Amino acid sequence: MSWDRRPRAQALQPFGSRLRAARMARGPLCVGIDPHPSLLDAWGLRDDVAGLEVFARTAVDALADRVSLLKPQMAFFERHGSRGLAVLEQVVVDARGAGALVLLDGKRGDIGSTMDAYAQAYLDPRATLAADALTVSPYLGVGTLRSTFDLATRHHAGVFVLARTSNPEGAAIQQARCADGRTVAESVLRAVRAENADTAPWGSIGVVVGATLAEPVRDVDVAGPILAPGLGAQGARPADLPRVFGPAMSSVYPVSAREVLQAGPSVAALRSAADRLSEQCAAACR
Repeated sequence: MSWDRRPRAQALQPFGSRLRAARMARGPLCVGIDPHPSLLDAWGLRDDVAGLEVFARTAVDALADRVSLLKPQMAFFERHGSRGLAVLEQVVVDARGAGALVLLDGKRGDIGSTMDAYAQAYLDPRATLAADALTVSPYLGVGTLRSTFDLATRHHAGVFVLARTSNPEGAAIQQARCADGRTVAESVLRAVRAENADTAPWGSIGVVVGATLAEPVRDVDVAGPILAPGLGAQGARPADLPRVFGPAMSSVYPVSAREVLQAGPSVAALRSAADRLSEQCAAACR
């Protein structure tokens, strides 16, 4: 018996190939599913597991058939304990069933067997929370992600490595200079580019680079996907994307959560907000 929770056609294709195909069919927009207490309240829902479930299922019903990538923020499910994680499991299954790719936003990062366990929990298709991709942190050293990259490749999953994030506090570490003169962020980009060097036509190891950055990012093309959070509430607009990403725009997946989700709880309004933003992002990414 196969325990792979993905549709068979998806299981046979590398994540990078599936993501590119989704972009061609649905555009580049990634929507975060962030059940923040303030959004639950705005939707008239209680901040409990029942409210979480209604919120998450509504978001999936509205968006999973029209965006390339759905990105549940795991912390907002974890805060409700095991029942919250059960809701997240169903979100992953339902979103995939509707054709969306699912990126779990957990920003996991550790060493040795602990990092191996994270990778197995979220990227091994036999796991109950198996998704298409996972966000990870390289700040214990990119080398600590070696087994995660290998497991993702083996199971045709994806990994997004934090490089130059949208929060202002990140600059103190990410813009620090290494011995070779590169910034830490540039070193991360270089390492990911090397991971994708032998993949064609596109790799499955991506990076996270904030859309809110004031200056263009040097050498941001990693021959794989670039996740660009920061649209909407954090201040970035689709028109800002070419300034930050330049010639790498065809690899950029802009992320919005609150700008789309605040249109709920109406499914029609959520779809309209996502469609409008998706069109703006597609125009910017040409």
